[in-house]
Amino acid sequence: MSAQRKFARRLTTTVVATGLLVLGAAGVASAHVTAHSPDTLTKGGFAEIVFRVPDEEATAHTTRIQVNFSATAPVPGAQLKPVDGWTATVTTMNLPKPVNTNNETLTTAVKSITWTAPKGQGIAPGQFQEFPIVVEGLPDTDTMVMPAVQTYDNGDVVRWNQLTVAGKAEPEHPAPHLALAAPSDAAAPAAATAQVNPTAASASDGTARWLGGIGIVIAAVAFGFGLGACLRRRPA
Repeated sequence: MSAQRKFARRLTTTVVATGLLVLGAAGVASAHVTAHSPDTLTKGGFAEIVFRVPDEEATAHTTRIQVNFSATAPVPGAQLKPVDGWTATVTTMNLPKPVNTNNETLTTAVKSITWTAPKGQGIAPGQFQEFPIVVEGLPDTDTMVMPAVQTYDNGDVVRWNQLTVAGKAEPEHPAPHLALAAPSDAAAPAAATAQVNPTAASASDGTARWLGGIGIVIAAVAFGFGLGACLRRRPA
């Protein structure tokens, strides 16, 4: 094999490996417990919230996920969509003091929701599960923060409770959160609505990174084959 052909093969291998590394890094960066919603999120409104839980362990299964809610920006109640193989429990709390929200005074609210899988089951490594709820009466707050606790069958516990601050790097274990708009903003254009949902934007950005990475790999392979073909046609 000529030196030119050896160089072309090494170049193709290096670029493809770099593209795969980009894909891997994007996957790791997005592997957090997150919250998103298909609905427009407005204070006092009605919406479905979906918690997406990936398993980040190499061999252990996620068998329990607990999502906690605020006592100062309370959720009056929640309905749960059944998730196959999981049992769900809603725990309520007495508020430290009554909270006036959405034209009513709350003295009790949702404290936490816990999903538990049977022994030997749960979310396997490399997989994720979604847990949907419906809330009627979203709290009167700009950002709805819902810290989560993820438990594995090997005893590991991960607390997703760190606040995400605009303009700063994302923390290692960010709490699931959603941005809420004022009711007067409910009729805003779809583009503006997307901007007030950082979780959805983050998911979209993650998808774009994956597609971009795939494009890099495809382009690298095409480039390598094209370069190799050109070199083969050249006299030695």
